[in-house]
Amino acid sequence: MITLYGEGVYVIKGKDPVPAHEQEQKIGKEMAAAYRDKAKQGTISYGILQTHNKSKSADLLQIQFDAMASHDITYVGIIQTAKASGMHRFPLPYVLTNCHNSLCAVGGTINEDDHVFGLSAAKKYGGIFVPPHIAVIHQYMREKMAGCGKMILGSDSHTRYGALGTLAIGEGGGELVKQLLQDTYDIPYPEIIAVYLTGTPDPAVGPHDIALAIIGAVFKQGYVKNKIMEFIGPSIKHMRTDFRNSIDVMTTETACLSSIWQTDEDTEQYLSLHGRKEAYKKLAPHETAYYDGMIYVDLSKIRPMIALPMHPSNVFTIDEFKRQAGDILRMTEKDIQKRIGGNNSAAFLTDKLQDGKFYVQQGVIAGCAGGNYGNIAAAAHVLAHKNCGNDMFSLEVYPSSQPVYMDLIRKGCVTSLMAAGAVVKTAFCGPCFGAGDTPANNAFSIRHTTRNFPNREGSKPGNGQFSAVALMDARSIAATAGNGGCLTSAEGYLDEYVEPEYIYDDMVYNKRVYEGFGKEKSDTALIYGPNIKDWPELPPLPEHLVLKVCTKISDPVTTTDELIPSGETSSYRSNPLGLAAFTLSRRDPDYVMRAKAAAMLEEIRKKEVAEDRYADSVLKEIHKKMKIVVGSADWKDTGIGSLIYCVKPGDGSAREQAASCQRVLGGAANICREYATKRYRSNVINWGMLPFQLKEEASFSVDEYIFIPFVRSRLQEGKLHFTGYILDHTVRPVSLYIEPLTENEKNIILSGCLINFNRQRKQNNI
Repeated sequence: MITLYGEGVYVIKGKDPVPAHEQEQKIGKEMAAAYRDKAKQGTISYGILQTHNKSKSADLLQIQFDAMASHDITYVGIIQTAKASGMHRFPLPYVLTNCHNSLCAVGGTINEDDHVFGLSAAKKYGGIFVPPHIAVIHQYMREKMAGCGKMILGSDSHTRYGALGTLAIGEGGGELVKQLLQDTYDIPYPEIIAVYLTGTPDPAVGPHDIALAIIGAVFKQGYVKNKIMEFIGPSIKHMRTDFRNSIDVMTTETACLSSIWQTDEDTEQYLSLHGRKEAYKKLAPHETAYYDGMIYVDLSKIRPMIALPMHPSNVFTIDEFKRQAGDILRMTEKDIQKRIGGNNSAAFLTDKLQDGKFYVQQGVIAGCAGGNYGNIAAAAHVLAHKNCGNDMFSLEVYPSSQPVYMDLIRKGCVTSLMAAGAVVKTAFCGPCFGAGDTPANNAFSIRHTTRNFPNREGSKPGNGQFSAVALMDARSIAATAGNGGCLTSAEGYLDEYVEPEYIYDDMVYNKRVYEGFGKEKSDTALIYGPNIKDWPELPPLPEHLVLKVCTKISDPVTTTDELIPSGETSSYRSNPLGLAAFTLSRRDPDYVMRAKAAAMLEEIRKKEVAEDRYADSVLKEIHKKMKIVVGSADWKDTGIGSLIYCVKPGDGSAREQAASCQRVLGGAANICREYATKRYRSNVINWGMLPFQLKEEASFSVDEYIFIPFVRSRLQEGKLHFTGYILDHTVRPVSLYIEPLTENEKNIILSGCLINFNRQRKQNNI
């Protein structure tokens, strides 16, 4: 079904992949290096990256994007940061959508206040504003902004428009701020991995089945982490562009940097249908292209899939799952209990097995992955003249945009779904991040959405609530719905199905979307609701640093949803200190208390320094141990901050608040074995925290202090290895390191955060 190559691969004339060692043997040892270097330039990715590269180096990229996008969880903080950094207008098309907090159901007026702020910002700075319920962020960008050869940056991790020939990257807000200030996105040239598609998918197999199969094959071994996935091969032609879009958006769950697809006549037809024929150009590998690896996919062998809790990589075929449901569910229960705690004897998944059949309580088809036209039309076909039943099971369907919704109505698909008992709603991302359709306690939901991380469906295990989500394709969800919630594969349901041709009508965009790019009105006042607060002042990096360990998480991976919970807490994201109260609340509820204690100790230090008297007993004890390490250590040039330790933090969302919430509580560093994604590490840096790593097991404990002498001087000198000292009963060394930083990244940390860095540049007229 899927084969991963253990070495580089040459693709000759768009077909016939050849392992690198075989091709280079033919070329000869003396010519091989030059041949490979030339062939690396033959990928689709190379051409797009270099076109957007503003540096003189092909290896150290400085990218400027063609457009950007943010939704209503992230755009307020980004605009506030850019404004504080000296921005006066949006220098590139910047789309502000309102698809995450669009229900305005939590926190009084604060969600709609954010939307009003967003519209006022679009008017003032020249932005594009998409009102609530009109479109989810990524569908709007597909329909109106993406095009062949472009690059788009978004403050959402699922920013992926590769099937339309666009290299799109999801990052934290700091990277978008840099673009608003006309700075660049700086990265080393990434490795490019081919995804070579052969075979023809079965009619029952949808895009989520293919995406989950790929995620299951690559995620756990990090095969494509921080790399670009380039989809090529003869079988792209067997999938419509709308189908490809639904696969492409899920590449985020592989931990790759971005994705791009070979384009063809169907891509051209899609762009022409959306009134943008000029955005098409043929993209394909050159006659000889070298890839750093290859995922070889035989589409004909992929079957309907299910990804069980708690990650999209926890995949099985539906048939395999049904055959071994008891064993697989018991194993999954143990994994969940290990991750979130609980009674080891509890049966909260296996209790859904009845007479050998597995029953679920909810189905959801939604968002940028599931809400596309083709997925919902296929689901409507499967459910025609069927009945979801009047028991516990329910089915919710969210078309991804109003144009999609309108044509589904015209085609009768909405009628078929409603007649079967489904509820069809407006464009909304809530089910993807726990702000809509939260199942009942102990319920099991199957979803064609992007993620099934812990709490991602909205439950709160810390409060005694737990529900579970599995990912499935819309086609199999519809088959399950037609059987009253009894888990069912779509096989056999679509053998004669022909998708009705989609007709796009953007009248709703013409009537409701505010198009302000290039039309900024600088005298427009920003409209602030009472929850919208400015960022607090943040200190620069001191010469010496004392770090209090405020949490230590030993899970293999810690997601951004655990660092700062999604769901209803997202309503507070325009209030930095208000949101920070939720940091790690569903993973380590005592973290905030410990971080505040460290911040209070720093305030006591500053007061004692100002008064030139040193009386606090905790500070005295820390200082005594500091002087063992550095005899001249002085509180005047030593700061105190908090730190978190995780084995591998940052899988999942791009949201910068996973880092900024730590920072506004006094956070000064992260320590880990490995960062799960480049975007989370960038967030840590942009918020002025030190992105430490260590090679050995963490030998420190929660509430201990780690002293890092001369950290500022060493960082200024470009040093990346640091010795910290655990101030326990004895003073013990710990070896820390930082992976290479750009000069700007180094200076952002020294300044204390991106806002400080940009203010200093402005003062110095840089």
